[in-house]
Amino acid sequence: MLAMAALALPIGGLAAVAAWVLQRLIGLITNAVFRHRVSTALVAPAQHAAWWLVLAAPVVGGLAVGVMARYGSEKIRGHGMPETIEAILLGGSKVQPRVAVLKPVSAAVSIGTGGPFGAEGPIVMTGGALGSLLAQFLHLTADERKSLLVAGAAAGMAATFNSPLAALLLAAELLLFEWRPRSLVPVAAAVSVATIIRYPLLGQGHVFLSAGALDLRPVDDALCVVAGILSAVLALVATVLVYASEDTFQRLPVHWMWWPALGGLLIGVGGLIVPQALGVGYDVIDAELTGSISLGLVVGVLVVKTLIWSLSLGSGTSGGVLAPVFMIGGALGALEAHVFPPVGPGFWALVGLAGVLGGVMRSPFTGIVFAMELTGRWEAVLPLTIASMTAYAVSVLLLRRSVLTEKIARRGYHLSREYDVDPLEIVFVGEVMTTDFVELDASLDAVQALADLDERGTDAVRQRLYPVTRSGGGFAGVVTRAGLLAAAGDGWTVAAATDRGPVVTHAEQTLRHAAELMAVEDVTTMPVLDRLDGTSVVGLIALPQLLAGRRRDQREARERERPLTIRLIGPRGTQSDVSRAHSGG
Repeated sequence: MLAMAALALPIGGLAAVAAWVLQRLIGLITNAVFRHRVSTALVAPAQHAAWWLVLAAPVVGGLAVGVMARYGSEKIRGHGMPETIEAILLGGSKVQPRVAVLKPVSAAVSIGTGGPFGAEGPIVMTGGALGSLLAQFLHLTADERKSLLVAGAAAGMAATFNSPLAALLLAAELLLFEWRPRSLVPVAAAVSVATIIRYPLLGQGHVFLSAGALDLRPVDDALCVVAGILSAVLALVATVLVYASEDTFQRLPVHWMWWPALGGLLIGVGGLIVPQALGVGYDVIDAELTGSISLGLVVGVLVVKTLIWSLSLGSGTSGGVLAPVFMIGGALGALEAHVFPPVGPGFWALVGLAGVLGGVMRSPFTGIVFAMELTGRWEAVLPLTIASMTAYAVSVLLLRRSVLTEKIARRGYHLSREYDVDPLEIVFVGEVMTTDFVELDASLDAVQALADLDERGTDAVRQRLYPVTRSGGGFAGVVTRAGLLAAAGDGWTVAAATDRGPVVTHAEQTLRHAAELMAVEDVTTMPVLDRLDGTSVVGLIALPQLLAGRRRDQREARERERPLTIRLIGPRGTQSDVSRAHSGG
């Protein structure tokens, strides 16, 4: 763990620099294309630009991304999160070196030419690629590579938004698929370094500073439930649109290299209608969160941004999801602010932002903390929790998978993001082991041993693995039925066929330890030895016994019972059950 944390420190620094480079590159391309000047400042792309440029620039940018994807690496297509998850779960946390270069470049081209995307998805994949590349040069396990890959990914996000805690939560909710010190500590180390290095590069303050006091009342907390439901519906619409668009593009009779250019045409048309919908849109998000955005622009952003982001993302172009989700969610909240009671500047936009993030990405804790870290609104923790969790719950009920996991599922892989205690971890070997078993004496003739087993009946024959004891007592090893048959053919004793170095376990071990031991040693049955003397067999454990933990888990999930009953005293002192204990599956 400590060694991984030490390795994660330089990865955090590299990810912070990569985030700074990407933002500067986006600004450079945006200024060159739309303002015809050399500058790295982030500016709104379509404002004050000629109509033909607004229409054509996203098409050219999409074509460039398509060419890079076809002749560079197809892994740069999309918003980066599913590709990172796929590399972790299916690719041994190995990322190609070219992805570390092509992903930020393609994203900068896509966003810089007007694409309605964010920089966070590409920087997550770029940071992850940097961590993976370092890990691949070292002699590490796949789990250790995963820790460094996620460390780079989370560090990139922390450096982009000055959100160390949200980045750490995003790693835990979306990328690590575990909650263990061996992975969380290195990720935290990288995130901390990236955030510290961000300060001189990108600034130390909140990305979107929301000022003004909040006048929260109980009715506002109740309305956050309504806001969460509306956020979930918007998340559902956006997710369905993304994959409906992807299905439509796949039916086109042209190579996928051309799809981002066609998506760019949709972006250009949207930019002609609402120019503010193009680009990263930090200025629009800031206006939403400060309450300085007009109603007309709110409606335009809500409709046009949702459409062009969803439809163009389905074309396979390169760009992130967080900034668009911020803008769309903020627009929904800003629209709600015209109906709901006033609470404070940009409050309902902030609630909508957290809600849509929780619904689209199915990461409610990240949504809650992200919203607070972006704006400094820590006093809004309760309403943000209500909205984000409501959106998350409704999204789970209405949609099978999120915008992140649907793409992986479409590639034929099942992905579960539900965390639960491993039932094998809470059941001990001693609780389920077989204590009714047959032992064989080492000095016994193999032919006689087989005959004795046949006489004992079916259970003895089915045992298949038999502990062997020495003539003077004590555990000598194990013998299989196949070994006995071979020894009997040669006229040997049981001792000649005995494996004297078998894999053993103890009654105090968990079923998880037993299962891992079986997997590593490639055995299906193990003798259980007494831990104190180590010479006596107290039981056998085989694969069927491992299901005991699973059966308990299923029983607890499915069987209902009423442990408590209420007894009333009748007219003559008799007792009657108002409710009887019962159980049902």
